[in-house]
Amino acid sequence: MDVGGTKIEVAALDGTGGIVFRTRQPTALGDYAATLEAIAGLVAAADQAIGHSQATVGIGIPGAISPATGLVKNANSTWLNSRPLQRDITQRLGRPVRIANDANCFAVSEATDGAAAGLSPVFGVILGTGVGGGIVIDRQVLTGADAIAGEWGHTPLPSPAEDERPGERCWCGRIGCLETWISGPALMREHERSTGRHWTPGRIAEAASAGDAGAEAILTRYEAQLARGLAVVINILDPAAIVLGGGLSNLARLYERVPPLLLPLVFSDRLATRILPPQHGDSSGVRGAAWLWQ
Repeated sequence: MDVGGTKIEVAALDGTGGIVFRTRQPTALGDYAATLEAIAGLVAAADQAIGHSQATVGIGIPGAISPATGLVKNANSTWLNSRPLQRDITQRLGRPVRIANDANCFAVSEATDGAAAGLSPVFGVILGTGVGGGIVIDRQVLTGADAIAGEWGHTPLPSPAEDERPGERCWCGRIGCLETWISGPALMREHERSTGRHWTPGRIAEAASAGDAGAEAILTRYEAQLARGLAVVINILDPAAIVLGGGLSNLARLYERVPPLLLPLVFSDRLATRILPPQHGDSSGVRGAAWLWQ
């Protein structure tokens, strides 16, 4: 299951990783109790569809379970924060549940049998409502001592220009996080500030392809900011592959425009890291949650 900021999705996988049932519904924004009920209802629907009442359940969330408290932390779906989600949903379903960060689930899916299968290390990136990341080494998630490994979205934008200082306040309380620059809402916000038009990222990309100078300028700036952020990850992790996920991963131009921007920024004489689109698209989150039971 993938519990996102706009939708909750469930999928049932067979033994080979094939999806045999899949459905989704809108997220009940700001309502923890309704989120629990939605999760339980979707699991029940999946159970009924596959005729199996005790299938394993893995859940990806836009945050993490704190090793210190057992409560959700760092979720941009803020109504989940400080809640005992693991305990509550385990009791509600009456079976064990494994919960992981949604970016970790995405990275596991793409590193197991997706775009980066057979490669290691793999850095999985979420570029959507928020900005997240997951690290997979030999098909195993690196969670970290505080369950924050890969959380590059809440590091500052590297080498900010004067017009990028100090940056906006992030929902996490810090100022100038990468998430405030390279998430989907951030791209839309920057385009609206510059042009006065409230467009989706897809429409911005279409306009740029059609020769719209304003849209092209915003996307060019976005690509440079994304490259700056990824270059820091490459310098630290040196991954074999970076797989982009989330809604912005559908912008085909990123795979052409961003790699040439990286080489001058990384501490190397070459760039072996591959920047890849996801093989499983928006199914990777739910597939990776299921793979938590590998």
